[in-house]
Amino acid sequence: MAKSAIQKIAMNPSENIAYDKLVLSQENVRRIKDGVTIEQLADDIGRRKLLQSLNVRPVLDGDGKETGTFEVPAGGRRYLALGILVKQKRLAKNEPIPCIVNRSGTTTAEEDSLAENVHRENLHPLDQFRAFKALREQGLDVEEIGARFFVSAATVKQRLRLASVSPKLLELYEKDEIRLEQIMAFSISDDHVRQEQVWERITNNPNMQEPYYIRRLLTETTVRADDRRAVYVGAEAYEAAGGVILRDLFEQDSGGWFQDAALLEQLVFEKLEVDAEAVRADGWKWVEAAISFPYGHTSGMWRVYAEPAEMSTEEIARYDAVKAEYDALDTKYAEMEDADQEIEDKLDQLGAELDAFSDRPQVYDPAQKGIAGAFVTLGATGQLQIEPGFVRPEDEPRVETGDYDEEAGGGDRNPSQSDDDSASGVAVNGRSVNGASDTVEEPEDEGIKPLPERLVFDLTAQKTLALRNALASDVDVAFVTVLHALVLQVFYRFSKDSCLEINMVSNSFGQVQGLAETPWAKEITERHEAWDRDMPDSDKLWEFLLGLDEASRKALFAHCASLSLNAVVEPWNKRPGALAHADALAATLQFDMVEAGWAPTVDNYLGRVTKARIIQAVREARGEDSAQLIDHMKKDLMAREAARLLEGSNWLPEPLRLAGDDAVAEAAEAVTNEMTDEAALDGDAAELPAFLADDTGTSPDEPVSVAGEEPDHLQAAE
Repeated sequence: MAKSAIQKIAMNPSENIAYDKLVLSQENVRRIKDGVTIEQLADDIGRRKLLQSLNVRPVLDGDGKETGTFEVPAGGRRYLALGILVKQKRLAKNEPIPCIVNRSGTTTAEEDSLAENVHRENLHPLDQFRAFKALREQGLDVEEIGARFFVSAATVKQRLRLASVSPKLLELYEKDEIRLEQIMAFSISDDHVRQEQVWERITNNPNMQEPYYIRRLLTETTVRADDRRAVYVGAEAYEAAGGVILRDLFEQDSGGWFQDAALLEQLVFEKLEVDAEAVRADGWKWVEAAISFPYGHTSGMWRVYAEPAEMSTEEIARYDAVKAEYDALDTKYAEMEDADQEIEDKLDQLGAELDAFSDRPQVYDPAQKGIAGAFVTLGATGQLQIEPGFVRPEDEPRVETGDYDEEAGGGDRNPSQSDDDSASGVAVNGRSVNGASDTVEEPEDEGIKPLPERLVFDLTAQKTLALRNALASDVDVAFVTVLHALVLQVFYRFSKDSCLEINMVSNSFGQVQGLAETPWAKEITERHEAWDRDMPDSDKLWEFLLGLDEASRKALFAHCASLSLNAVVEPWNKRPGALAHADALAATLQFDMVEAGWAPTVDNYLGRVTKARIIQAVREARGEDSAQLIDHMKKDLMAREAARLLEGSNWLPEPLRLAGDDAVAEAAEAVTNEMTDEAALDGDAAELPAFLADDTGTSPDEPVSVAGEEPDHLQAAE
């Protein structure tokens, strides 16, 4: 049997039709403006001409004959864009327009309009990235590319950056095995080998495939641009030395990441040495420079401070004249009944001049610089921080007698005793042997001999007991006496000018990392320096303390006493009684670490304990349901999420709780007994972000791709 002939398809003819013979069809299905605006499309047509013909149908009269006019059901935006060019007189009204003319009548105008829009496939983002790259290689800069396709230069840079990702990863993206957001995260680094290593590391673990985690792995050996070392050196100097800065064009990166941490450290030390040398050239005996110093690094040193520069004879005369004029004018103005703006302005002028005399530059005595030094380090925000005026014990002025030698240099802040002033007493008319004086009989006519040492001891013992009894009866004087002893030990390291045998120990805990940056350490340092500036020479300290008002004396006493407090649990030095006293003291003060500002973070607790401890903390603070939300996570991710969940919970680890907090202790014990070793291997808390709680690992903020579609912000414009 003969086969029937297949009917061949005949294409609709293409014709050039004058623009003024075209009208927009009311059957065009596009009603909502989307994508490139009509104005931008007109500019594009003006640059490259029409790339796609219009789909038109002849307009028929009542008899079914063509009228010579054609309606445009598909391509309406192009028609309107051509109309703008006609209005701008850039296009003639009768300019022939390429059109596909449908006279078959087999489909309706609405169907043609719908088919043109529905059957159009948007350009895959990867194709767009590669196309931008090709244009860049042809010599177009990013601004020109952006202008031609009506996108910002930043958008072009983003597309070009994505095109620089490892070809292996781009191939996976092309196959929809990697999401666009992941490719964006990989683009932070230009190292294809490292990109592929990270992908291999996370490929079998959905919890590690979030974009933020990819960025973290790619930058884990780098230094953030807002780190104090990076701020101190500066991006320009770092790049001039050959360093590379990784930038994230898709997220806020605060300046990026300095890739070569070793190079950055080298530049920091080199610059610190230059700055330290400049400080040393100012006359200091020594200068010690480091990125940071441990808390208590100045322990055992005393400090000298700058004083306002002395005024010259001319300045003193000018000050006296201004002060006299100000006082006279102020007295006159006080007696006036009505306000006088001219006098007020003059008083302001004179007051500002007097303030300038008071705010004189602070200078150090050259003699003090000769025995003191300075610490040069970096502040928290990367600024150079200079701490001058510290005197090391070996550089402190020494004297050969009990009297202070004023020519030894500087104030009498740490006088030392004479080597001859031993515990056994002062040698008398001979040598001191084992604490006993080997005296030689002298003729009576040579004068009165010194009293025997034994007699002196007996007499002064009686004096001591009597003085103790008298001191015990006067609380106020006893307070000042103890304060005097404490201040000598806190501010005058080597002074022995107190009759009280009270010893105070103050541990600096310099081995604790980051302790100097805590708010408590900063407040103590500021308070100590404020008192230190007011301290007189040690021989004038007693009068100084008596001259203080009661509130100041008590504040100074509390400061000195507080520095001896030690509630540290030391494995080599068990002090159960002392630690119990610390808890009792805290309870009396109504002290609480939460109110003091402590909160669990990755650095101070969560990142330094086991996963079991992390889960326990979340369970205690937020409950079992919260803990189960994170028990599947890796430790580093778990620690970060636990820190977020514990915010505002007032939770404290056991060492920071008061011994009397029975409720917390019982809850912790119950949780500990309830947990098994296996259950203790994972954990976090309360409400997690959806992308962590969801098994798909998709962020709610991430655009989700449907088959054949891409996120709107990356679709190619028609």
